[in-house]
Amino acid sequence: MAARTASPPPAPVPAATPAPDHSPDAAPDRPGWERLLPARRTALMGVLNVTPDSFSDGGNFFHPQQAVAHALELATHGADLLDLGGESTRPGARPVDVDEEIRRVVPVIQALRAAGVSLPISIDTTKAAVARAAIAAGADAVNDVSAFTLDPEMAATCAELEVPVVLMHMRGEPRTMQDHPEYHNVVGEVADYLEGRVRAAIAAGIRRDRIALDPGLGFGKDTTHNLLLLKGLSQLTRTGLPVVVGSSRKSFIGRILEQPDPARREWGTAATVAWAIAHGARVVRVHAVREMTQVTRVIDAIRNA
Repeated sequence: MAARTASPPPAPVPAATPAPDHSPDAAPDRPGWERLLPARRTALMGVLNVTPDSFSDGGNFFHPQQAVAHALELATHGADLLDLGGESTRPGARPVDVDEEIRRVVPVIQALRAAGVSLPISIDTTKAAVARAAIAAGADAVNDVSAFTLDPEMAATCAELEVPVVLMHMRGEPRTMQDHPEYHNVVGEVADYLEGRVRAAIAAGIRRDRIALDPGLGFGKDTTHNLLLLKGLSQLTRTGLPVVVGSSRKSFIGRILEQPDPARREWGTAATVAWAIAHGARVVRVHAVREMTQVTRVIDAIRNA
C-alpha cells in the first residue's frame, strides 16, 4: 500500500493487562484468551513465518536474526501478539519433520524473549512435540490449523501445558486441501465442525476460556466458500468464543483483484479485515501490521462509539 513508507508508525497502545511473565519462575497457571488480548479493541496477530516456502513471504525471515528483526518491527508497528510458524501450510505444502520444525522456531522464541519482547507468542503448529518445545522456550499459546486432528497427542499436550489454543477448520491437509473442495452449506458445516472440536478440546481437559476459533479461510475452500464464510461470520461469533480471521494476502483476494502478487493484496486484505471486525472477529491475523493497525482502529472506533 502507498502509505507503507509515507506514514510514521502509530503510537503504541498499552495492553489491557500486564504482559505474560516469561521468567523461569513464572507461575504455572496460564491465562485464558481474554487476559492475553486487549480490551475493547480488535487484537492484531502479526504473522512471523520462519519457513523457506510460505506463500506470501517464504524465505524472507528464515534465519533467526531476520525473524527477530521482523518481529521487533511488527511489535513496533502495533502487533498485539505474534504467530510464529516453522512449517508452511500453503496449499500443496509438504510436511516438515518434528526436529526441523523445532530447530526453526525455538531459537527465534528464545531470542525474542532475550531481546525483551513481552508480546504473547502463539506457535503455529500441528505437532505436540513442537508445541511443547515452543511453550518451554517462552511461547504462550498454540495455533493448530488442524484443530488437534493431525497429531493425536496435541489436545492432551495443550491441556497439560494449560495454554490457550486456536482451533481452525481445514478440509484434509495442506498438501491436498485444495483438491476440489465441496460443501453443501459451508458456513453451517464449518460451524458444526468447530463446535465438535470445541467439545473434543474440553473433553481433553482444556478450559473453554482458553479456546478460540478460526474458520480457516483458504484451507480447503474456494473463493466462493471464503466469501460466504466472511458473510456468515456471525454464526461463529455467536458461540461467545474469540474468533480469529486470517484473510491476509490470500489467493481468493488475488482472484477477485486479478492480482497474482500476494504482497500487492493489502487493499483487498484491508477490506476483509474491516468486514471481519464489523461482524465480530476478536483477532485478525495479518502480515502488514502497520497498515492494518489503522484499519482496526477506525473500525473499532465506529463499533465502540
